Amino acid sequence: MEWNLDPVLFSIGPLRVHWYGVLFAIGIASGFSVMKRIFTNENRPLSELDSLLVTSIVGIILGARLGHCLFYDPHYYFEHPLKIIAIWEGGLASHGGGLGVFIAALYHAKRYNIGKLWLLDRLAISTAIFAFFVRLANFANSEILGTSSDLPWAIIFQRLDNIPRHPAQLYESICYLAIFFLLWSIYRKTNIARYDGAILGIFLTLVFSARFMIEFVKVKQASYTTDLALTVGQLLSVPFWLVGLSLCLWAMFHRKNSL
Repeated sequence: MEWNLDPVLFSIGPLRVHWYGVLFAIGIASGFSVMKRIFTNENRPLSELDSLLVTSIVGIILGARLGHCLFYDPHYYFEHPLKIIAIWEGGLASHGGGLGVFIAALYHAKRYNIGKLWLLDRLAISTAIFAFFVRLANFANSEILGTSSDLPWAIIFQRLDNIPRHPAQLYESICYLAIFFLLWSIYRKTNIARYDGAILGIFLTLVFSARFMIEFVKVKQASYTTDLALTVGQLLSVPFWLVGLSLCLWAMFHRKNSL
């Protein structure tokens, strides 16, 4: 299969609307819709969501940008610090985005006197559907490439080269969509919400297990090499996975809702 989508969806004079931006926005809107349903179901005031939305977007963008600069190409950005703010040139790291939204959630929880784990558990559900759309955006942009492959579903990204590759972006997007449906289902149909940290723990464990495995078929993104067999993406995933597993174990023995 060949893929040669123009990253620009449409242009109006000097204004250009990109597929990436549209899919990113759809991801934000989808996550917001999920949180709105959750807040409605649990009788939380919807007025809090506007603040949470703004805070989360700022946290995601700042965290993802700083994560890319520090994790994947620190030498370049230390030499060209003004380039850190050049988001329009590309470069966002999901691990940094995750840390950014985590900090944003802690700030919001403190401001509105919400249990931190209560909020993080529910944000995990909306983050999964957001991540699905972000990886679709990466696919539309022909970025975060997979390694070469002779599998029947390998894709040639014509904008870049003529090499059939693993559609690593689609692998991740499918995993994140499946994780979203799993989390949403257990939230709605079980009493797992009474175990603070359980949903977040499952989210972190599954997402970063998937990320770790898919890294084996992704082109290395870091501008430097390590002495380890693991990629930078895999190394960054391990702490998140450990936190997720620890939260799952902790939640098993703490059936107390913090809100």
